[in-house]
Amino acid sequence: MARNLILSGGPFHDFDATSAALAEVLAEVGIESEITEDIAGALSEPSETQLITVNALRWRMGQDRFADLRGQWRFELPAQARTTLLDHLERGGGVLAMHAAAVCFDDWQGWPRVLGGCWTWPKSHHPPLGWTGVRVHGEHPIVEGLRDFDVVDEVYSDLDVLPDVRPLASSGGQPLVWARPVRRGRVVYDALGHDTRSYDNEIHRTLLRRAALWLLKRPVTVGD
Repeated sequence: MARNLILSGGPFHDFDATSAALAEVLAEVGIESEITEDIAGALSEPSETQLITVNALRWRMGQDRFADLRGQWRFELPAQARTTLLDHLERGGGVLAMHAAAVCFDDWQGWPRVLGGCWTWPKSHHPPLGWTGVRVHGEHPIVEGLRDFDVVDEVYSDLDVLPDVRPLASSGGQPLVWARPVRRGRVVYDALGHDTRSYDNEIHRTLLRRAALWLLKRPVTVGD
C-alpha cells in the first residue's frame, strides 16, 4: 500500500474534515494517509512516503486584514522542509496540492515554480462560495473521458500561473487543475476542495483518484 503524508491546517477552512475526506478518497485506490498539522516537524527529515499532499493554508499573513490572526497562524517554511520537498521530487515522488496550497509558503520563492502557479495579493481573489460549472479539458489520463460537472466550491481567480501550465479543468476561464513533471517527480494542483461538498462530487472524486495514481506513476484506470 502506498503511503501519503497530508500536510493540513490553517484558518478559514475545515481542514480536519477536508483532509479526512481526501484520505478516504485516496484509500479507494490503495493509498494510506497520515494527516498532520505539524508541517515543519513532518518535513524536518527525509520523507519516507511516496506521496506528499498539501491541504493547508499556511503563509506569512502579510496583509493588514489578517493582523488579528498572525500570532496563531503566521507561518514560514523552514529551509529543511523546503529541502525535504525538493528531495522528495528528486527521488521521483509525487506532490498533490489542494485548494489553498496556492496561497501557502509565500516566503519560499521556489514554491510557485514547483506548484506551477501561486496566489498573488491583491490581484488574486475568488467569488463567494457557491455552485460553479467545471469544464474538463484534453486527453490527459487524469481527465480522459470525464464529463463536465457542477460543484459547490470556490473558484480561485487571477492566480499567477506559469506559461507552461496546461489546465486539465477550468471554470469561467480560470485554470483549476493541472499536472506537471518537476525534477524526477510529478505535481498535481487542484484548486477545488474548499469544503467536504467538493469531495462528495463523484466526478471530482474520480479525478482525485486518477491524479493520485498518476503521481505514483501507476496505471490510471480510464472509464472507472
